[in-house]
Amino acid sequence: MLYSLLRPLLFRLDAEQAHRWTLSLLDAAHGLGVAPFLTSKLAPAHVEVMGLNFPNAVGLAAGLDKNGEHVDALASLGFGFIEVGTVTPRPQPGNPRPRLFRIPQASALINRMGFNNLGIDRLVHNLSRARYRGILGINIGKNFDTPIDRAAADYVTCMRKAYPVASYICVNVSSPNTPDLRQLQSADELQRLLATLKAEQAVLSRAAGRYVPLTVKIAPDVSGQQIESIARSLLDHGVDGVIATNTTVARTGVEGLPHGDELGGLSGAPLRERSTAVVRGLRSALGKRIPIIGVGGILHPEHAVEKIAAGASLIQLYSGLIYNGLGLIAECARCSRRSA
Repeated sequence: MLYSLLRPLLFRLDAEQAHRWTLSLLDAAHGLGVAPFLTSKLAPAHVEVMGLNFPNAVGLAAGLDKNGEHVDALASLGFGFIEVGTVTPRPQPGNPRPRLFRIPQASALINRMGFNNLGIDRLVHNLSRARYRGILGINIGKNFDTPIDRAAADYVTCMRKAYPVASYICVNVSSPNTPDLRQLQSADELQRLLATLKAEQAVLSRAAGRYVPLTVKIAPDVSGQQIESIARSLLDHGVDGVIATNTTVARTGVEGLPHGDELGGLSGAPLRERSTAVVRGLRSALGKRIPIIGVGGILHPEHAVEKIAAGASLIQLYSGLIYNGLGLIAECARCSRRSA
């Protein structure tokens, strides 16, 4: 109810400005102790995935809190887990503004943010000050100016620094807004990258005395053959989970609409079926050996059920929160529990 009143005001602002303003409001609400009242209370519905005990199956997708500055406020809203980032070794400003666009007629967003973030050191510092002790994913990427043949070094740098504070680490090889990044999804490139990162995970695990699962986030713009190739790489290297999917470069569903032809990744309602198809294809190729986190186009509780029916063990939200508000968290958690 409250969001239905706020949304018209937020939508009058530039999308990126509204994003910052909303997070500031959430921080203020958390500081006053009223943030939990913005959503419905949830009874725990624990889900065991990747050796981690999730309070419920609904998480926050990466991209909303890139620098881990708002984790405590976001966690108070009832998420079963939080994923922050994408973070890179060095700070970078991302692409020029404007770079985030709403398409309300299609309940969609287009972004070309370009991994704008303050760097892994600032992220870890911010997380060290947070009180949140729930499940935290850290989404890592490469700097825009790192050549693709040296990308693994960037991921290793981020992994080493994130390892002490992460519950799991997600390797982002699927953003369409960093040049050539999606090349890392190709068979040979992915095999090499995963071999490096799994070896590093083993070293870090022994040194820390704890095992932090490693996941990979893939694009929705992959064919059936590519899905099978990616699945083989994940299985070959014993990756702990896969997140499906990132945003799409397709424009189906927004043709002819204002901002529909902007460069960047499309998310929201038009992504839903494409993302769910990838989840379904991965589950067919992986069997039950690797869990899937389903994300993309979840705007209503029945969409969460759809992702789980397709093979996801967990789901994540982002665009749906912008269009339908914070009540979506509890609604999806209840439906996910019933459908599990």
